Amino acid sequence: MLEPAKGTYFYLYLILDIFSREIVCWEVWNEESVEHTGQLIQRATMAQNIMRERKIPFVLHSDNGSPMKGASMLETLYQLRITPSRSRPRDSNDKPSTEAMFRTCKYCPDYPVKGFTTLDSSRGWVKDFVDWYNNKHNHSRIKFLTPHQRHSGQGEAVLEKRNQVYEAAKAKNPERLARQTRDWLISNEVWLNPEKQEKELYKIGI
Repeated sequence: MLEPAKGTYFYLYLILDIFSREIVCWEVWNEESVEHTGQLIQRATMAQNIMRERKIPFVLHSDNGSPMKGASMLETLYQLRITPSRSRPRDSNDKPSTEAMFRTCKYCPDYPVKGFTTLDSSRGWVKDFVDWYNNKHNHSRIKFLTPHQRHSGQGEAVLEKRNQVYEAAKAKNPERLARQTRDWLISNEVWLNPEKQEKELYKIGI
């Protein structure tokens, strides 16, 4: 939620791909509603071309806000063949990737700490932030790729080039770089809550 001029609020609707950390669709409105949420999800499915035949089901994980629990919202998801998933009750930490993105947003150097004066000004700021976040931000959780590099499939090639540079530097100066070079391998398996997943596997003895 973005805080505008005193006494009113603007709401940031946003869909984040947890595999790539790319913001795939967003909008800012001055109210929360099922209609705005449904429109955003439909826009996202069209923009990402996910209406095509697919083997892996899509899951939309969200908080327990009323716009995400409405009957018309659920019907929209079912029509788009998207499985709804929501936060566990009284657990505010089961969306770490989203929370991290919002932290990055709020701690941007140019974030307007005194709020936005108009809906259009808030939309303009978010537009610039999303462009920077997707295309210029080297994300630490995805080996310092930009989310767009990861999302568009360029990531492995970029990381391979980095690895070649590191190996060449080590070969040139073996005494200086006696240890292993940085690991630029990246997993193609991503969990919503990796730490909790590991704990669950430990509990059942896997």
